[in-house]
Amino acid sequence: MTKGLASTATAALVATLAGFGGTLPIVLAAAAAVGATPAQASSWVAGLAIATAVSALWLSVRYRMPIITAWSTPGAALIASTAGVPDLSAAVGAFVLAALLVLATAAFRPLGWLIERIPPAIAAAMLAGILLRLVVAMVEMVPQAPLLVLPMVAIFLVARLVLPTLASLIVLLAGGLLAEGFGLLGPMPSLGLSRLELVPPAFDLATLIGLGVPLYLVTMASQNLPGFAVLRASGYQPPTQPVLGVTGLASLVTAFLGAHTSNLAAISAALCTGPEAHPDPAERWKAGVFYAVWWALIALFGASLVGLFSALPPALLATVAGTALLGSMAGAMGTALSADKARFAAAGTLAVTASGVTLLGVGSAFWGLCFGLAVLGLERALKR
Repeated sequence: MTKGLASTATAALVATLAGFGGTLPIVLAAAAAVGATPAQASSWVAGLAIATAVSALWLSVRYRMPIITAWSTPGAALIASTAGVPDLSAAVGAFVLAALLVLATAAFRPLGWLIERIPPAIAAAMLAGILLRLVVAMVEMVPQAPLLVLPMVAIFLVARLVLPTLASLIVLLAGGLLAEGFGLLGPMPSLGLSRLELVPPAFDLATLIGLGVPLYLVTMASQNLPGFAVLRASGYQPPTQPVLGVTGLASLVTAFLGAHTSNLAAISAALCTGPEAHPDPAERWKAGVFYAVWWALIALFGASLVGLFSALPPALLATVAGTALLGSMAGAMGTALSADKARFAAAGTLAVTASGVTLLGVGSAFWGLCFGLAVLGLERALKR
């Protein structure tokens, strides 16, 4: 293996570990929130890994670009913080709707234009409100397990300055060692292959509106649009509609395995699109191939990985999730509150979304978005 190819494989491995290890607790929190069994949670993770591997491989080889895909971390945070979802089947119905909306965006340019017209401050405020609840959950764990949570937070604060892309993974490993030392670990699972479970969708109107629509909006605004920006910043011109079509189709197929949305990656993509992946930009598409291989291995042994994480104490998982999302929350809050003309509307969007309130069976993310858009619309109407 040449030096260039070795660096490509290494960059893809780092991107995989950073994307998987740091955010899996958020996905497991989402699975728990909608009542998924351990077997269904394993199928959920395996489905996401399959979608990531297949879509990244196809897009990278087809277009000779490092088109890196991932699961929607903000989407998982949304699911974990949404109250009132009856069961996993209702959640799968929302996942199907979100995937169909992504496919519709790929097929009809005007729909993508409408998404881009949502004021960035309002979209960022909705995301900040979603993430705030999970970050606060980490702080709420301090009284329960201070000797576990506080050292993990301290390690994160140092790691983010030294190795920012691996900070969440470092926190996870350190937390595991601390939990072992305190005798907090549950029984370790044996190595086993993943088993997929089909989950029939149930189309509950309140869940479709309160979860499906916000899941689509969060995935587009917080994952796909930044993902395209990362590729363009690295000198690539990805074909927008085909990329959305592939990720939307992958999301639709794996939704029936209990998996939520797949999309373009941003942080993981940055690790595979720069010179550290390969000195020649024309050769960096191979990082997408290696990335797909690593994710295929995760899909194969996803059940064991989920079992491993299930043996970790809740305080550890909450801390890993909270620290992993802290930077994203800070960035979203900064974007939301930086625009003078939209600051009031954005603050209201953030407050409503973070409240977790459920009205008419519909979750707070949808109402937060509605509130912000209504306030902006009223302000503009009165100024005319």
